[in-house]
Amino acid sequence: MKELAEPDETKRPDEFRLEEFLPYRLAVASEVISRLIFRHHFGRLGLGMPEWRLIAAVGQYGVLSPTTAGERTAMDKVKVSRAAATLVARGVLRQSPDPNDGRGRLLRLTRKGTTIYSSFASIAVDVETSLAESITKSEWNALQKALGKLTDHGHAMLNGSAEDGA
Repeated sequence: MKELAEPDETKRPDEFRLEEFLPYRLAVASEVISRLIFRHHFGRLGLGMPEWRLIAAVGQYGVLSPTTAGERTAMDKVKVSRAAATLVARGVLRQSPDPNDGRGRLLRLTRKGTTIYSSFASIAVDVETSLAESITKSEWNALQKALGKLTDHGHAMLNGSAEDGA
């Protein structure tokens, strides 16, 4: 794995610009887009962003364990657990025992959850289409490719398998 460089003590702190720092820019872009979707749909339902992410993941994959849901949504176990509890209490998700793991649980959408997911999916597609219209098709494709590479490389770095120069 390519080691992270030691901090360069010769660089002055004023050379760092948060607004130019890629992780910050990605986080801001993600937050803005999440808020757009949230404002158009889930805010009216009284659901928070962790809940809509969980609905989206379970809606897409059908049945998920909380652990897998956390991996699919990039949320930690506590956030998944709280979101799942809220959605179960509101009749949006159903939890059942995992037949392959006596202590495990499985999450699936109820009819109400499926209705919410269906309306969410169309809103998400509309928001994404609107965002895509702000750049060229080749820019959109390059963005998708670059995000995939960055995500894959970040996972490899986290797992300790990124190669030098990758």
